[in-house]
Amino acid sequence: MPATVKTLSIACLAVVLGLGLMASAHATELPSNQTLKGPEAFSQIEDETERSRAMFKEAGKVIQHPRCVNCHPVSDTPRQGLDMRPHEPPVVRGPDNHGAPGMVCGTCHQPQNVDPVGNGVPGNPKWHLAPKSMAWYGKSLAEICTQIKDQDRNGGMDMDELIHHMAEDSLVGWGWNPGGDRQPVPGTQEKFGKLFAAWVHSGAHCPVE
Repeated sequence: MPATVKTLSIACLAVVLGLGLMASAHATELPSNQTLKGPEAFSQIEDETERSRAMFKEAGKVIQHPRCVNCHPVSDTPRQGLDMRPHEPPVVRGPDNHGAPGMVCGTCHQPQNVDPVGNGVPGNPKWHLAPKSMAWYGKSLAEICTQIKDQDRNGGMDMDELIHHMAEDSLVGWGWNPGGDRQPVPGTQEKFGKLFAAWVHSGAHCPVE
């Protein structure tokens, strides 16, 4: 094994074990009691604009959950945990949102969650940060809603692509399968996808501040 690869492997093992020890120092994350309503729950709202706004507010339970916002930082530093603390060990987003050269996200974040002790290193084949243009941290739900619809600030996606992203993307789906005893986001990706699609098809109206 090349020396560089061996060094990185040892470093990642130390991170995995370190995170396991750190997990015991933080409060255990319990399953969320928060539920996610499907679009049918809003059918009694006759005014389409108000129904649309209500559905996006419901979708906000997922969109504003720390599992999602942690990877949509304003700065170059990702966040972690329900308290949204800065990433440990210290890392930066890098030139392409996949980490700095020599310490890219995939160095430690494997294609799947690694949980040898407590909460180990979360994983997904596509692990990376959202671009700064897609930053959500510190923003209101109304601000995020407006941003999501803006192709200059949503990765260039149109509404159909956004629906597919929310309902099918595996990295989005990680929020429902975070590994260890981490709290998942409410509901299921399937229900969230249907709710998001119903919001789009009802005019994609944003909540009022």
